[in-house]
Amino acid sequence: MDDIDSAIVRELQRDARQTNRDLARAVGIAPSTCLERVRLLRERGVLTGYHAEIDLAALNRNVQAFLHVQVRPMSRDVIEGFKTYVTGLPEVLAVFVVAGGDDFLVQVAVPSVDALHSFLMDRFSARREIVGFRSSVIYQHVRKPVIEPLSS
Repeated sequence: MDDIDSAIVRELQRDARQTNRDLARAVGIAPSTCLERVRLLRERGVLTGYHAEIDLAALNRNVQAFLHVQVRPMSRDVIEGFKTYVTGLPEVLAVFVVAGGDDFLVQVAVPSVDALHSFLMDRFSARREIVGFRSSVIYQHVRKPVIEPLSS
């Protein structure tokens, strides 16, 4: 990644819907060069996709929480099975496999605290592999809109 690639990645994170001509102008290169650079960034796996930002409240998902989950027995099959199960639930936004006291961190978004309680009771309590879980309600969520490469 050189400075031009970094600038292209930064601009696309800021606005992925801008035209190639606008992107080229923003980073100071010719449109044909910009198009080729973007293609190479996709081929190298730097750019993995484009997405729309969604207002969760507009989808009646006013409460977000992190669920700290412990599973047993600790095996690849149990881990993969749990990941498959939770990623199939519509309330789940993200799943992280972590080290430490917990095995998973699961981010969910639901309509209310009552809905969070029902989700935990109905979807987690009956799972045999879950030996423990706790929830942390998210009061505010701030996401960095642009991720810069770190120097090595």
